[in-house]
Amino acid sequence: METKVVNHPLVASRLTIMRDKNSDNAAFRAALADLGAMLVYEAAGELELESFEVDTPVQQAAGFRLRKPPIIVPVIRAGLGMIDPALSMIPDAQVGFIGLARDEETHEPVPYLEALPDDLSGQPVFLVDPMLATGGSLLHAIRLLVERGADNITCVCMVSAQPGVDALVESGLPIKRLITATIDPGLNEDAYIVPGLGDAGDRLYGPRNIDLGAL
Repeated sequence: METKVVNHPLVASRLTIMRDKNSDNAAFRAALADLGAMLVYEAAGELELESFEVDTPVQQAAGFRLRKPPIIVPVIRAGLGMIDPALSMIPDAQVGFIGLARDEETHEPVPYLEALPDDLSGQPVFLVDPMLATGGSLLHAIRLLVERGADNITCVCMVSAQPGVDALVESGLPIKRLITATIDPGLNEDAYIVPGLGDAGDRLYGPRNIDLGAL
């Protein structure tokens, strides 16, 4: 797995807004939207193009379009905030959904939604989630994709913890790349990224209201 940390002044400035505990929901959402677009732009750099002729007002010119646009798969809840930024960069992308909630006692993912095409073989997949902490949620999502034949998976995360990155590498799953704005050193006793930015879902949408026992 290739890991790419995107070093750019605009990436750093948006990430700082997201880290700041004084940023309200609106400021956090706006910064996440900007950063999401930047990271998806970076992730799209290796997508294949096909050429065609386009008519300009003056004469024909060589044109290009994506040979096979990716499917964008957010890990919801927090991944929902990355859909619109991704589609702003790749308007013809499809969107799938994987719903996972974190059990705050075990820190393990609890699945509650799966909406994906049956066959993902040969299909580029951008798996988007603002946070990569232990790697448990992302690995669960990746296994669901692999069960459907996915073999070209790019993970797009804003803040990644080193233990989570290590877990992806050691998984042996067909993960092509990880695109991230930063790799933070570790996790606290509650499995939150340190220094991180808190709970991305809560900071986007407010506190979670979901009964895991009912899932």
